[in-house]
Amino acid sequence: MAEHVSTAVVTAPVPTTQQPPAVPPGDPTVTPSADLSAGPGAVVVGRARARRLAPGPRRPYARLLGPLLLVAVWAGASGAGVLDPRVLPAPWTVLHTGAHLWTEGTLRTDLATSLWRAVQGFAIGLLAGVVLALVAGLSRIGEALIDGTVQVNRAVPTLGLIPLFILWLGIGETFKVVIIAIVVYIPVYLNLHAALAGIDSRYVELAEVLRLSRWQFVRQVVIPGALPGFFVGLRLAVTGSWLSLVVLEQINATNGLGYMMFQAQNYGQTDVIVLGLLIYGVFGFASDSAVRLLERRVLVWRRSLSS
Repeated sequence: MAEHVSTAVVTAPVPTTQQPPAVPPGDPTVTPSADLSAGPGAVVVGRARARRLAPGPRRPYARLLGPLLLVAVWAGASGAGVLDPRVLPAPWTVLHTGAHLWTEGTLRTDLATSLWRAVQGFAIGLLAGVVLALVAGLSRIGEALIDGTVQVNRAVPTLGLIPLFILWLGIGETFKVVIIAIVVYIPVYLNLHAALAGIDSRYVELAEVLRLSRWQFVRQVVIPGALPGFFVGLRLAVTGSWLSLVVLEQINATNGLGYMMFQAQNYGQTDVIVLGLLIYGVFGFASDSAVRLLERRVLVWRRSLSS
């Protein structure tokens, strides 16, 4: 008896070649890449490249571009005769006047006097602002006693206190240093106190769980959390010290940059006035740059857009 054997024919699926998606020409967000496992000649579209949103790497000395451009425009307008020398002297005229005053010794004396006044007032105001902010920021009693008083002082124009301080402290150097100290301590206090109040409470709870001492809590939690705000206040304080100095040195002073500018006003010496303004501007720019450099060195652990 014949045995019938039936065989089944299995048809293997025919591999199909899938065409890769079309890549738009010139699209910078899509990068084609070759996949060796997909066979020769196959092209697989890679991941879309992330679009850069940050401002990019910091350029050294880039902040000098704006002032240098302004000086270039000033020089070009003066050379073209657009600016009247009696209204705004040319940059080379101002430099010549500065060299002449420096040779005579007048400018050196005025510079040293102004710097010493600014340093004294800044040091006193910085110390007062830091101490008051720490007391008000780490103690509810201190905040109740200090914060309201500082807010009232902030609302009173500081330069409006000059007549009162002249009656209290006399017309000498003391009232000038005190006024500068008041101008300095207010932004230091406000920004440092705000930074202390803005520390995340979860860090405080973690410090309590770890049973950190008061000093360890201040050193490991408070100081790192408050430093960014402190440096903002420090930059404002440095600028404020120079702004107040130029006004104070015009009140019964016998030396200083403000006195030099006041005397130049009486004699119509526009070049001397512009020279004094340029020196104040250079001092302010240099001190702000020094604070920025110190901030980057101290806050090296912080990653931000500025870094």
